[in-house]
Amino acid sequence: MNLILLQPDEWLDDTHAVIRDPRRLSHLRDIHGASPGDVLTVGALDGLMGRGELLSLEEMQARFRITLDREPPAPLPVHLLLALPRPRMLARTLEHVAALGVKRVTLMHTRRVEKSYWQSPELKPDKIRQHLLLGLEQARDTRLPEITFETRFKPYVEDRLPALLEGQRGLLAHPGLSQECPRGISDPTLLAIGPEGGFVDYEVEKFLELGFEGIHLGERILRVETAVTALLSRLF
Repeated sequence: MNLILLQPDEWLDDTHAVIRDPRRLSHLRDIHGASPGDVLTVGALDGLMGRGELLSLEEMQARFRITLDREPPAPLPVHLLLALPRPRMLARTLEHVAALGVKRVTLMHTRRVEKSYWQSPELKPDKIRQHLLLGLEQARDTRLPEITFETRFKPYVEDRLPALLEGQRGLLAHPGLSQECPRGISDPTLLAIGPEGGFVDYEVEKFLELGFEGIHLGERILRVETAVTALLSRLF
């Protein structure tokens, strides 16, 4: 936990806050070894970052005096279109994308996504939020990503995706496509990444028809969470 991320209900007034969450209290005691008088990095959820002087650390709560004076890191200029991974992989992937600065993620259904994945408890709002917060704490960021769901591939690609693509660069990451993944781009980008096993030919064709550029990371076949991290790090 490199950032103490304060929720709206944890503010006592404009300059004081209290946390009662057992996970963060345990981290303050056992990892930071914090004691009153210490100054730690804090941030307001979806707001500014700054410093928090620890005023007291008790068994059930910690009180801080807060000064917020700087913006969080700039977000990546990318909207991630991600075929829904298996639940355990989804949890890790959400933490990674939040830490890397992605602010828009669409989880979509494709042919090789197991229908049972959509019934996973990992898709409950509180679970998604938990993983995103862990990513923000790791990276010292305050702005929560927006997560949306598209459970029907064809209507999404045909009816909604063309409008999203206007003014943006579309990149389709899939093994065997012609173009090597570019490096260090700054264009607003829609990045589509498939499930384990990749997109089927029909899905690849639909993306390419819309104007997506087909890119690859080389001969190695990567797990989804690894591919997401590798692509974002190389592209931006």
